[in-house]
Amino acid sequence: MLKQNLQLKLSQKLSPQQIQLMKLIQLPTQAFEQRLQEELVENPALENGKEENVDYDDYNDSSDDDYDDYDNERIEAEDLNIDEYLSNDETPDYKYQTNNYSDDDEERSMPFVAGVTFHQDLLNQLNTFILTDEEKNIAEFLVGSIDDTGYLRRTITDVVDDLAFTQGIYTDEAIVEHILLHVVQELEPAGVAARDLQECLLLQLKHKTPTDSIALAIDILENQFDAFTKKHYEKLIQKYEVSKEQLRKAIDEIEKLNPKPGGAYDGNQKPIEHVVPDFTIRIVDGELELSLNGRNAPELHVSRDYQEMLQSYKDSNEKSSTQKDAVQFIKQKLDSAKWFIDAIKQRQETLFVTMNAIMHYQEEYFLDGDETKLKPMILKDIADMVGLDISTVSRVANSKYVETPYGTKLIKDFFSEAMKNTEGEDVSTIEIKRILQNVIEEEDKRKPLPDDKLAEILKEKGYPIARRTVAKYREQLDIPVARLRKKI
Repeated sequence: MLKQNLQLKLSQKLSPQQIQLMKLIQLPTQAFEQRLQEELVENPALENGKEENVDYDDYNDSSDDDYDDYDNERIEAEDLNIDEYLSNDETPDYKYQTNNYSDDDEERSMPFVAGVTFHQDLLNQLNTFILTDEEKNIAEFLVGSIDDTGYLRRTITDVVDDLAFTQGIYTDEAIVEHILLHVVQELEPAGVAARDLQECLLLQLKHKTPTDSIALAIDILENQFDAFTKKHYEKLIQKYEVSKEQLRKAIDEIEKLNPKPGGAYDGNQKPIEHVVPDFTIRIVDGELELSLNGRNAPELHVSRDYQEMLQSYKDSNEKSSTQKDAVQFIKQKLDSAKWFIDAIKQRQETLFVTMNAIMHYQEEYFLDGDETKLKPMILKDIADMVGLDISTVSRVANSKYVETPYGTKLIKDFFSEAMKNTEGEDVSTIEIKRILQNVIEEEDKRKPLPDDKLAEILKEKGYPIARRTVAKYREQLDIPVARLRKKI
């Protein structure tokens, strides 16, 4: 039996332009500037800067019908060479250049330092040792096996095998071990080429001037490393028959060491990322004032040259197929330029109204900087206020920064879930985390508070949350468990 079913399916698809707009909204200031430069290069009909009396609508209103008429006209070849207007490099060089210098200004370049890499520095240090060719080759191979944190993660057996297979050097483990201990591990920074954390710390201590505290620290690391890592201080005091003060000095010596000696090398540091605030909030006469970073509001206009070219084709009596293709190309570029300008304006408006809503929602906090006054706020709260989709608000919040009188903040950090206090009021989880952090900071580090005790204290302060919730918030704050917070 044949059955016929009629199904209606409602679906919504975003146009390519809408997708591009969403991507523009998500970009922070620096990434947006890069995207803007890419568009200026790709589309010669889009120009940077202000131009007066540019009316794109004149082109837009009259051009469509004229293009349609081309299909009904007889196309004849003309003497006009379209290639003179539309070359491979569609925009002349001067369009991409600025003239901010006078004739007598000197052109200066900024010098930069070509740093020596971590591994190259280690290899350079090997030249200070008197070694045979074979010993030097083994030492260089060991240096090449050190990772960026400064550790040798491979076993001596593996190194011996690789020397034979890849370098043609046939040696034994005793020789490689000797070169590792007496050559490579003597390189700077101290602790380099260690095979584990324990060896790394010991190497650094043994490079220090001997004192009673350092001697005790070395003994602890060599013989009581497990007790040290678990902070069983009472056990260590009994084992070594020392006072708390003596043990504290030894522990201080260990805590001053670098667990990643390779990471301390200047040439191995990652470049510092500078945050550019997308918004600025100031307090003027007791009122909040919001501004959008001016770099998000560039002055753009549609190229007058391209509009005039389009007009000249429109006024031409005879139109060839080559000219028709050129007109279609120009119209496409002009359409793209106008859309991009409109998208930039829409991006500016979306960013401003969203941040303005967040600012007023958290007005109490922005007026005095007290984080306990941050109200519970979710994406839907702001989306309802400004009439935008939740995903749009999320794009604004996730990657943007705001400069406030209390420092530069990531906007998404102002969002939090709500919890009820003992009085039935909604409080932000940010407020609870701040109070939890304060309680831990004020605790007696000789007897740190376990999570269940922290939960009791928070309950006494009016925040009835479970022990597992305390543990979750503590982990989110990057605070270790009580045992690891213990001091002597």
